Amino acid sequence: MMPEDPTVLIYQQIQWDDVLRTAKPGQAPPKELVEQAKKTGARRKKLARGEGGFFMNRSVLPAGFRVPPHSHDHDELMVVIRGGCEFDDDLATLGPDDSIVIRARYRYGFTCGPEGMEFLTIRTGEAATAVA
Repeated sequence: MMPEDPTVLIYQQIQWDDVLRTAKPGQAPPKELVEQAKKTGARRKKLARGEGGFFMNRSVLPAGFRVPPHSHDHDELMVVIRGGCEFDDDLATLGPDDSIVIRARYRYGFTCGPEGMEFLTIRTGEAATAVA
């Protein structure tokens, strides 16, 4: 059996995600959080959408943006590109090039630092979000 050809993902050709329009039932974050994101300029691109079993988002959040406590149904690897954040309950403070592996169903929240934050989220499944 021949292997599949590689999938090339060109960042500039991928549109910023309209979460409420594109999310499958049960996978969209709460509407209030999406509206807050739109008002503050927070956004994300879904870079990999299942190719090779990978799902990857690139998110850009402004200074002080608050992501409330929530969980997902898949493990995730979060890699900070720029800026940073502080997780609730003194779990961790992340800066550029730092990363964290968060297990499925682990409840967490964080607040972006004074520079905001750009980061990648990598999963092996399209994760649903549950806000606590």
